[in-house]
Amino acid sequence: MIRKAEAKDLDRIMEIIKATIAEMKTYGNTQWDENYPQKQDFTGDIESVSLYVNEENGELYGFICANFVEPDEYKDIQWALDEKCLILHRMSINPKYRNQGTATKLIEFAEKIAKENGVNYIKTDTYSINKKMNALLLKLGYIHRGNMNFLGKEKEFYCYDKKL
Repeated sequence: MIRKAEAKDLDRIMEIIKATIAEMKTYGNTQWDENYPQKQDFTGDIESVSLYVNEENGELYGFICANFVEPDEYKDIQWALDEKCLILHRMSINPKYRNQGTATKLIEFAEKIAKENGVNYIKTDTYSINKKMNALLLKLGYIHRGNMNFLGKEKEFYCYDKKL
């Protein structure tokens, strides 16, 4: 079941982050590290009611942040539309529950949130070497709109959008 994240979820979210960072390091992906994301990022997401978790049988399968806060770096991208949009931010899946459709469920849930808020457009980005996320976004109908530099990383981030 996907639900709004609560403060009691923070420790389990950070466990997923730690495992995700360790896995990313195995294939040279430095998108996330000990500096980002931090617990306070998720605390802010919870306080703004923009963090959602997929919990099954008492286990956190994954999470996604979806809100209307557009990074300044997006201004130079040639987006398909210039209208209100939902932005997908931090998402991760517990390594124990990968390849079970959890990421797809979370993104589809975020798309539902957009529609419920009268929004028919979504933007997101991911690190260029995050092959799994890039492939997932393309599979779900997101269109690559451009690249940007972000968070002082050495590689570019790919920016995507989708009209719902």
